[in-house]
Amino acid sequence: MNISLEGKNAIVCGSTQGIGKAIALQFASSGANVTLIARNEVALRNVLRELAASKIQNHNIIVADFSEPETLRLKLNNYVTENPPVHILVNNSGGPKGGDIVAAGTDEFIKTFRNHIVCNQILVQSLIEGMKAEKYGRIINIISTSVKQPIKGLGVSNTIRGAVASWSKTLAIELAPFGITVNNILPGATKTQRLYSLFKARAESSGKTEEEIEKDWLKEIPAGRFGEPEEFGYAAAFLASPLAGYITGTSLPLDGGRIGCL
Repeated sequence: MNISLEGKNAIVCGSTQGIGKAIALQFASSGANVTLIARNEVALRNVLRELAASKIQNHNIIVADFSEPETLRLKLNNYVTENPPVHILVNNSGGPKGGDIVAAGTDEFIKTFRNHIVCNQILVQSLIEGMKAEKYGRIINIISTSVKQPIKGLGVSNTIRGAVASWSKTLAIELAPFGITVNNILPGATKTQRLYSLFKARAESSGKTEEEIEKDWLKEIPAGRFGEPEEFGYAAAFLASPLAGYITGTSLPLDGGRIGCL
């Protein structure tokens, strides 16, 4: 099976590190033209140089902060006006800080809802007409296994990630007649800065060391290891390809078997 994204234009959000970067690199390796979105221009240009080593050279960046949705909308409108239609969108944004839900301030919910639901909606609305015109669209949302099984100590994240999953399922139903699929990838514990920041926060609140917290997490993963960001690149490339045209409205856990539900 040859997974090819040649001739496809992709936007990958949160693509300067971790899972987002791994997906962008895999898309480029598979032949796509990739536009990176993040708020750090220096980091974006560093990844852009890595993409330039791929066989396709037509890559780009958009510097945007998801805490400013209307600025994001304006930049996307300008991008759509000046560039060919986008076939593939990867919605990917960092999660909020950890903590019990009863202790969370209402501002934390509002901020996270804006960064995820509102910005995802702006991205889709900006790109959807191009996908319809091309009769090809792939929207992939990087969420969390918490949409199937809430994660202890991530109250705000559990809440908003669940909302993203419901938004995604609704979108999948509406867009299927146009040849546009909408799917979610649900990362489990993955070797990213986010994971190790959670270890640090848990250690500070529990009195355990970060090494002890890491061992506790590993005990819950049947595969006995954390995920590698590159593994998400492979899964996303398949979902973005023509081969996955009959897969929509699904949530794919990549968690080493940790969650206890089907």
